[in-house]
Amino acid sequence: MKPLIHQANNKEYVESLTRENMAAYYSELGVLWDSALFCRNWNEFENYQITVNGSAVGALRLSKDDVAYYIRDLQIESGWQRQGLGSNAIFFAMEVARKAGFRLLRLRVFSINPAVTLYESIGFRICRTEQGTHYMEYELS
Repeated sequence: MKPLIHQANNKEYVESLTRENMAAYYSELGVLWDSALFCRNWNEFENYQITVNGSAVGALRLSKDDVAYYIRDLQIESGWQRQGLGSNAIFFAMEVARKAGFRLLRLRVFSINPAVTLYESIGFRICRTEQGTHYMEYELS
């Protein structure tokens, strides 16, 4: 199964998926969802939709600064998790960053999120942990 990753236009889908997937973490950590912040970031980030057989199954959001590319958000529908779609999205992000001439891909992830294991298995390393969040990076070759 090879997913198609393409520019996302359905902001409502991406926000709904993100909010649903992150609800348990937000609740446990006392974080409140901020729709206004999501909307502002929508215009600043590179937003991608992940589809399989024409159906949306996830979202990937990227940004960059002068130093690195960033995975700002990676969400997969619960029924499609653990099938390699997250890994495919990460490899897609690596390629986007490489083509843009960057040597670092960074992300933040709640330390209680099991996705930490996925990121580490791909080669991301934890640079620091603050307030329940791991700051991770991968050196692109």
